[in-house]
Amino acid sequence: MRKLWKRFRFIFNIRKFIPFLKDFFVSKEVPTSKKLISVGLLGLYMVLPLDLIPDFLVFFGILDDVTVFMFVLQYIVKMAPPSMRERYDM
Repeated sequence: MRKLWKRFRFIFNIRKFIPFLKDFFVSKEVPTSKKLISVGLLGLYMVLPLDLIPDFLVFFGILDDVTVFMFVLQYIVKMAPPSMRERYDM
């Protein structure tokens, strides 16, 4: 239950991601390989036409896209250095 609550809270703190992502990609603490992996994951999902649920099922199709995007963002947060995660309370 606690893990579910953390994910739910993670979705509502999306406004923190813009400055976090900026710092993630500008920071010298984060290796270039991690930056390339994160850009690759986001780009790969945007480019691939495959969907778990087709978008013509309006609500569920969009929910599927948001869910995958949030999992990628969580992976980026896990790759960030601990000091950066503490700074943004993630």
